[in-house]
Order: sequence, then structure tokens, then C-alpha cells
Amino acid sequence: MTTVVLNRRSLLATGGFVVLATGVSGLLVPARAQGLLPTDSMSGGANNYRKGAPTVDRIGKGGFWMSGTVRRAGDGAPLAGQRVQIWAHTTEGQEHEPQSHGATLTDKDGKFRLEMPQIIPIFGQPHGHLAYDSGEFKTVFLRPVMRSAKETSLEAHFVLQPV
Repeated sequence: MTTVVLNRRSLLATGGFVVLATGVSGLLVPARAQGLLPTDSMSGGANNYRKGAPTVDRIGKGGFWMSGTVRRAGDGAPLAGQRVQIWAHTTEGQEHEPQSHGATLTDKDGKFRLEMPQIIPIFGQPHGHLAYDSGEFKTVFLRPVMRSAKETSLEAHFVLQPV
């Protein structure tokens, strides 16, 4: 019968053997990359959504910037020409009103940016609403909350899964 003795010296020796056998990079790099997972729709994100809101250069008089990125799940490739709808409760209108809605398209790097009026709190939280709804990928609704109503910008990032 073989007896295995586990003490500090034998554990250190075994660990040293594993490093020699796998190389240091074997300990630092995961065995398999998972890829970029798709963004889940957020609860309350679709509230007051208006299908087909117009693509605009700016919502209202501006002063606040909504920005972000749109990428493909898996490889994370940026997605150009994707439509993102944006709406919020602002100094110029409530989130259910048509003038508080607009859409923009992503650039060649999958980035979007749209100026809109200052977001103000509703139900105690300053927040925006964004939707990807073009149809090529699964629809995703986001509802990011601002840390403070004094902030003048908000970011949201989409990772989309093909339909």
C-alpha cells in the first residue's frame, strides 16, 4: 500500500512540477474563452416605447448627451448602421410624449451619440430608455439609471444576438 504524505514541502514541489509541465502561460490564460455574451433586456426598459420613432439629429433643444456602443455577441465586433431609439423624462417633456423620443444610427465603429434635453428624475430616479429594435438582432431594451440628476451624459452599451 502506498501512503501519500501531504505537507508544505510536497505541495510546493508538486506545484513547481505543474508550472514546469504547463508553463507559466498555462496558469495565466483560461482554457477556453467564453466570448461576449448578449445583453439582457432590463425590467422596465420598454416602458413608453414608441415603435418607429423617427431618426433625428437631436431631441429638443439638447444639452444632455446619450451615447454608447452596439456590438455583436460572441466576437464583440462593432455593428455599423444599427438603429437605437432613445427616450426619457426631460426638462422639455415626459417619456410618454412623442417629442421626448428619437432614434439614431451607429457609426462604422458601432458607436452612437444623440443630444437631448437634460434628463430629470421621475419616480425618484433620473434614468433614460434605449432600445435596439431593427430586426436583424434580438430586440433589447435598456433603462440605465444616473447616479445624480446633475450629470449631463449617460452611456449604455448593447451586445446583440442574431435573431
